[in-house]
Order: sequence, then C-alpha cells, then structure tokens
Amino acid sequence: MTPAPHHTPVSVDAFRNGMALMPGAVTVITTDGPEGPAGFTASAVCSVTDSPPTLLVCMNRSSFAHRFFAANQVLCVNVLQGQQQDVSALFANREVSMAERFERCAHRTLASGAPALDDALVNLDGRIVATHDVGTHSVFYVELSEVRIPSPEAQSGLAYFNRRYHALDPLTA
Repeated sequence: MTPAPHHTPVSVDAFRNGMALMPGAVTVITTDGPEGPAGFTASAVCSVTDSPPTLLVCMNRSSFAHRFFAANQVLCVNVLQGQQQDVSALFANREVSMAERFERCAHRTLASGAPALDDALVNLDGRIVATHDVGTHSVFYVELSEVRIPSPEAQSGLAYFNRRYHALDPLTA
C-alpha cells in the first residue's frame, strides 16, 4: 500500500489569493432586535436548500457587529445592484457608526424585523436557525421567511472578483 502523500498546509496568502479569483455577489447583511441594528458587507453567502428555503452567511467572530447578529438571531441579506458600490463601502467602513449607515440608506423591515435596503436587487429575510463556528468565523444558517424583489427591472448585479467590483449586466452575463 502506498502511503498518503505529505501535504504542506495552505498559507493564508495562498488561500486569500485563490479565493480572490472566485467571483461572489456583494451583499449587505443587516439585523435588528434586542441588541440593536447592525450591518456589514459580505460576499460569503450561499444557498443551502430550497426546502425549507435556507442559506448560509459567514461572519468573522472578531467583527464588532458579530454580537448583534448572535443576539438578535435574525438577518436580511441585501444583494446589491451594480451601481451600489458606495453602499458596499459604507457598510464596510469601520469608522461609520451603525446608526449613520442606516440613516444614509432607505430601508424598511420585513418579516424578521431586520432592515431591508430599499434599493437592493433582492432582500432575503429570515431567522438564524443554527450557528457553527469554524476557525475565525461563525457560519449562520438562515431559514428564509420572506424574499422581496424591490425592482424587477434592475439593470445589473454587483460582484467582487480579483479584489475589484464588477457590475454584471443581465444581457451580457
């Protein structure tokens, strides 16, 4: 029997460089509840199953906003349109307070009570039904209670690829 080959651990830089080449939708993840409102920019969102409609959201546990999501147990994934790079930057900016983030973006609440950004491509609203910690991150499993498509005629989606934003035109994507 041939012994298993020895594997060298993947470096953090190699992992990050490889992941930069995997395009991802740009989202703003929001919450509200007993701990208060919070939001952050993320591209680590993925569907899990359609029965029941469930997705996952990954969040660094050292993030200032983590405690809000862990306590509130609800969230809304706001998938951004191609021209919303400024919204992504706003919710990624650690120097902007949570209150100011929401003051600068029109929003409403959906079934969970989490803020849903009015100009998003789609709002995916639900409650966190399970959490698993892996390495530095929490993986939130979210069972959806509402899907809202604010503007069915939206012109493009916003993706992050190779460390840059890209607007995805539905006619050429």
